Order: sequence, then C-alpha cells, then structure tokens
Amino acid sequence: MFFADKAVNVPHFAVKFGAERMPETLGFSATILRPAYFIDNEAMIADVVRKHNVYPMPIGSKGVAMVDARDIAEIAAIELIRRDRAAGKLPVETINIVGPDILTGADVAAIWTEVLGRPIAYGGDDPGGFEASMANFMPVWMAYEMRIMAERYVSYGMIPQEGDRERLVKIPGRNLHSYRETALALAG
Repeated sequence: MFFADKAVNVPHFAVKFGAERMPETLGFSATILRPAYFIDNEAMIADVVRKHNVYPMPIGSKGVAMVDARDIAEIAAIELIRRDRAAGKLPVETINIVGPDILTGADVAAIWTEVLGRPIAYGGDDPGGFEASMANFMPVWMAYEMRIMAERYVSYGMIPQEGDRERLVKIPGRNLHSYRETALALAG
C-alpha cells in the first residue's frame, strides 16, 4: 500500500510493509508496487451516491491520488516482463502507483455532481461516523480498520511524491485512468 511504511497503525498497511521488507532481507530481486487508494473501491459506495446524493467516503481535504486497478495491473505486467528480460539480477525497486489527480472529498463530490447532473454533497471528514455506518453491513473489525484508514486520509491525505505521476505515465506510455472515467462508468 502507498505509504505502508508510514501508516503501520492500519492493519492491512502494516502487513504490506512487513512483506515489502522481505525481498531485500532475503536477497531477492523484486519490484515493490505501492498502490494508493483504489478507484475501483468506489463501486461499493456508488449506490449511496446515486440514491442519497452524498459521497460518503471521508477522504478529507488534503487530497488522495486514487489509482485504477487497470493501471496497477499494466504496470505490474510491464515490470514483470522487464525483470524477466534483464541480463542480470536487478536491485529491489519501489514504485508508488497513484492516479493522475489529487482529489479531496469536495472534488469527488463535484465530479459526481457533474456526472449525475444533480448536486452531490460530500459527507464530511468523520471517520468515526463512517465506521459506525460501515459496522451495519460488515464485520466490526473491518469497519474499525476502515475508520483507521480514513483517519489517515483525513489527517495526511495520500499525496504522490515528486515525479511519481510522470514516472507512471512513462511506464505504459499513456495517461493514467481518471476518477471521472470511473464515475461515468458507475453512474449507471
């Protein structure tokens, strides 16, 4: 996960960070992919947006560079082929995989407003309220983990490092998929 090393209080980030340390420790050659928030997760909240006119994910005002799973898959495939074709052992390398835009909760609500042609509100920066809502239809431990992750987004965002987006465009040789594309596909 993107910033797995900085958000080890989020259980699934901590597990990923532990796994990231293994290749170098064991002397393996690997590319570590660190994807940001998956745009594809928005399929889980699209009904809320369409039926209740609110974008419910507390992602805050710092910004999150959401990434499309298709971009992750393509970059992973390119890296696997590059490593397979290398003349010798390559060093361990880390690639932050991010989307083309840094979006706040208000930005995402504005995209949905445009796509649906009616006002969509941002539900706000309340990870605790989000946890309580999520606990109604998922295991309590999972809702708790979602809250911790949302607290990270609200407090720090998920901002690419300098050069991340430009590097990602060069790998597949095309622009990255945008949030707007996903919203259009989910608008139904």
